[in-house]
Amino acid sequence: MALPALSSLTLGYRPLWNKDRALAGVQLYLDCDPALDPDVPHFLRILQEMWSQAAPPLLLSPQTHQLLGALLEHAPAGSPWIEVRGDWLENSTLYEQARAAQARGLKLVWRGALADLPDAGTAQWFANSLLQLDSAQSGALLDGQMYESLPSRTLLEQCLDGHRAAAVAGWPTEDVLQQLRGRAAQPCRKQVLALMQAIDAEQSLETFEDILGRDPVLAYRFMLYTNSAALGLRTGVDSLRRGLVMLGYGTLQRWLSDQLPHADTEPDLQPVRAAMVMRGHLTEQLVEAGMGHELQREVYLCGLFSQLELLLGEPLANSLRRLPLSERIYQAIIGKTGPYAPSLALAEALESPDGATVRALCRTHGMELEGVNRNLLKMLRDAGAGKVAGR
Repeated sequence: MALPALSSLTLGYRPLWNKDRALAGVQLYLDCDPALDPDVPHFLRILQEMWSQAAPPLLLSPQTHQLLGALLEHAPAGSPWIEVRGDWLENSTLYEQARAAQARGLKLVWRGALADLPDAGTAQWFANSLLQLDSAQSGALLDGQMYESLPSRTLLEQCLDGHRAAAVAGWPTEDVLQQLRGRAAQPCRKQVLALMQAIDAEQSLETFEDILGRDPVLAYRFMLYTNSAALGLRTGVDSLRRGLVMLGYGTLQRWLSDQLPHADTEPDLQPVRAAMVMRGHLTEQLVEAGMGHELQREVYLCGLFSQLELLLGEPLANSLRRLPLSERIYQAIIGKTGPYAPSLALAEALESPDGATVRALCRTHGMELEGVNRNLLKMLRDAGAGKVAGR
């Protein structure tokens, strides 16, 4: 008997980035306990109800033969793209299901190594490919395809800029940051300008807070400034909202003007920052329902700042201790303890296809898998609407 979809499936995600270094879509991992039989048609109906034209396109990435077979068997035309691993086509049942699914209008994506492409007849079933390669294959790249797990920034640029790749799954963050270490520590020029324009337009405090929170470096520097001895504020500023209230818009504009000459414009850093923003929003979504706005934004900062060492290039504990943040944030990020630690650990685990780890964390912390999955889908839906990443 098929079980309710969101309580039996285990989801995860990986962003897909386009040539503009903006969010092009999401690879949505689907896994399940081997003993369960998820209601895949129900899951597809949930996606149809939740998704809108503004939400990012999805590439469904089943992690088991069982789930792939169910998708190929039950997904109607117009469903999200479905990934089919090349070596799984050796299974005769899946082979026939893939052929029948393509015939009734499903969009399939072949996934495998560039060196192991399918024969011409089978290749016609697939609308695109998600290819793995190494640096030795850079001269054999195919135009217009998707690529994953690229090891270097050089190969990234060849795929996106030289061969018009439809998207890349994941990002060579380590290599990008190694080459751009000094620039990574600067706030994003786009967000500095956006905040200056919002102030000129006399927009709401909520808008200012939202724009500040779209760049982890800008948010961090803002809190350093509001807590600096030069301002001489009587109490420590522990949130973006409080800093905005206490600073005043004139002072804020002058501070932003000081940031502008050194602000970063490097496109290859955009996905790094955007992925951190996505983690921040997911951490916030995963906390208990009914939490007040102030505490929700505190949890958001917990997720947003959890990878600051990538951009600032120093131990994370040192960076966090410069700010009068809630001890709950420090406990979760550094000590892996406290009330926010479960949400942060789950947000991190959901960035991979490792469904077993997600299920184990849910059991450990008493979190319902259905709620975790629903909150993940909400975050991903809002990402394409400009509320999370790729703005």
